[in-house]
Amino acid sequence: MKHNNKFWVNLLAGFTFLLLFSTCTSSEKEKSSEIKFSVSFNESQSAKPLDGRILLLLAKNDKEEPRFQINDGSKSQLIFGIDVDGLKPGEKAIVNAEVFGYPINSIKDIPAGDYLVQAVFNKYETFNLSTGHSVKLPPDKGEGQKWNIKPGNLYSTPQKINFDPGKNQSFEIELTNEIPPIEPPKDTKYIKHIQMKSEMLSKFWGRDMYLGAHVLLPEGFDEHPDARYPLAIMHGHFPSDFGGFRSTPPDPDLKPEYSARFGLEGYNKIVQQEEYNFYKQWTGPDFPRVIAIEIQHPTPYYDDSYAVNSASMGPYGDAITYELIPYIEEKFRGLGEGWARFVYGGSTGGWEALAVQVFYPDEYNGCIAACPDPIDFQAYTVVNIYEDKNAYYIESDFKKTKRPGHRDSLGHINSTIEDANHRELALATKGRSGDQWDIWQAVYSPMGEDGYPKPIWDKLTGEIDHEVAAYWKENYDLTYIMQRDWETLGPKLRGKLNIYCGDMDNYYLNNAVYITEKFLENTTNPYYEGEVDYGDRAEHCWNGDHKNPNAISRLRYHQMFIPKFVERIKKTAPTGADLSSWKY
Repeated sequence: MKHNNKFWVNLLAGFTFLLLFSTCTSSEKEKSSEIKFSVSFNESQSAKPLDGRILLLLAKNDKEEPRFQINDGSKSQLIFGIDVDGLKPGEKAIVNAEVFGYPINSIKDIPAGDYLVQAVFNKYETFNLSTGHSVKLPPDKGEGQKWNIKPGNLYSTPQKINFDPGKNQSFEIELTNEIPPIEPPKDTKYIKHIQMKSEMLSKFWGRDMYLGAHVLLPEGFDEHPDARYPLAIMHGHFPSDFGGFRSTPPDPDLKPEYSARFGLEGYNKIVQQEEYNFYKQWTGPDFPRVIAIEIQHPTPYYDDSYAVNSASMGPYGDAITYELIPYIEEKFRGLGEGWARFVYGGSTGGWEALAVQVFYPDEYNGCIAACPDPIDFQAYTVVNIYEDKNAYYIESDFKKTKRPGHRDSLGHINSTIEDANHRELALATKGRSGDQWDIWQAVYSPMGEDGYPKPIWDKLTGEIDHEVAAYWKENYDLTYIMQRDWETLGPKLRGKLNIYCGDMDNYYLNNAVYITEKFLENTTNPYYEGEVDYGDRAEHCWNGDHKNPNAISRLRYHQMFIPKFVERIKKTAPTGADLSSWKY
């Protein structure tokens, strides 16, 4: 077929017109869909510029403020975050389509509809570390490192908006509210609250840093001034007061609350009854007379320090063992020696209990680690950080399978490792989210050139850094360290190691326990002489009780473990030790 030149000229002109039309249409569409949120505060909130993280929150419901509806599960609402340095009063921080979010990565992908919107300013302060680095972090304000209730943080009153990513929309949000201070707990006859400045930590952080504890005194403490007591140390997340102890009967007017986790109606009443039962046991004639403590050691990275020395967080292990515990023992007439100290806890507290027993074997005379955080990094939940290339996916030639992060007792998955890490990434950069994966990194990683912890993996993609993993192994992989050093550690740990975990732990923590058990059961010179046990179909927090459901046994750590500790003391106390003054 033949065409003349005029045909080609007309055809080319037509293509040019279509191209220009398409470009203009695309440009106009892009322009029309520009959308942003502007967040600011005024001089009444702060006359000075502020550093921190602006968090934008959107919710499809008004059951709670949006700031209380962010989680890893399927019901999580939306969060987007940006860092700000020196944000001035009246200056606007802009959240637009470039800002990373969770569980939707960009505001341009939010479905059109009605939303409740709110913003929070998580304030940072500058810490001039003894390493020479300056870092900006959110200091704990007595709330246990929770950005949505941290005193001093600014937030806006939730407002309803109609959102349409296809339109040119701009929303103004002013941070008009400030979270008030938290009233500290008051001393009672049995419970005392102490706080002490740590010289070790203050030197590292370049400012005054404090450790605290809630101290439960034994019955008859005042009536027996010459008695000196063993010390039972419970590790765990930031306790607002001594948990599980109530000196009055359950509140008859308490409105019953349903526990979705345990499928129990009125679980709050069950909790109060268990607390009162413990009080009656503690003050009764047959319970051992010891001092029990719950430690407060929040850091600028998390609600506690994991009770070990760390490149990025400082010497918390030494500070707790050599400053805080001797201080408590001197103030409250503790026996003050390693044979008379015992550590126990669950989850984070389970890892801490085992870790301090391993790292300070002479300073403690036994540990019970229930449902411990990963104690072997070959099973860092479901990731082998030494061999796997990616934390978020199981990779093969033709597909990528997402790694699970949380399950129930039947194995149903409600979040992945990627979900949890992307939520943390929306909350903060540089490992500052104050949440689980970031604190493991803050504890175990070497310090980076910028003064923050080196990432174990790329937070966005999940690609693992095996040089960082090698550092974790040598310094914090508890099974590896025991195996490496058993010749010298073994004699000091004999009879001291007890680990309990449900075989359907929600976070797959039983996987690491299996590896540790295999090592311990094959130890010689000496054999470890402890116990590792599993709860059938038991979820997180199972602690060795085969007679009661997890909902009950998780409330009985003190009464379950303290009597066992006292029996060990009787058998292992050195010749001439005081085994009588505290037995009345």
